Amino acid sequence: MRFMIIVKATPDTEKNVMPNAEQLTAMGNFNEELVKAGVILAGEGLLSSDKGARVRFDDKGKAGQVIDGPFAETKELVAGFWIWQCRSFEEALAWVKRIPFDSAGEIEIRRVAEVDDFGDAATPEVRAQQDRLRNATQK
Repeated sequence: MRFMIIVKATPDTEKNVMPNAEQLTAMGNFNEELVKAGVILAGEGLLSSDKGARVRFDDKGKAGQVIDGPFAETKELVAGFWIWQCRSFEEALAWVKRIPFDSAGEIEIRRVAEVDDFGDAATPEVRAQQDRLRNATQK
């Protein structure tokens, strides 16, 4: 099972307060553990929302309004993420509890939808396309 580990933004991340060398080293060491365990598939930190934008789509799915950051609700923002491959939710949760944070924060764990989760809508053609896309992006 794949999981997205979402690091929620804080007032500091939204002020572009970057981690110091000690914090970067601790996170690097944690990421090395994830690599050695075969857990991590991807992971990145994000810059503050003032460097981003939102695009609103109408009820017909057409892109319309572009809203430039920053965004007011820090608690709704993402400051970083990992994609992990774990045997279970409990394993992902155990790894999350080991993240080396040195201040208050919040992590959200979400299971990534797999093709089987889409039931009958995942036709053989859709499955083949997903396999082709995944293979192409993993090179």
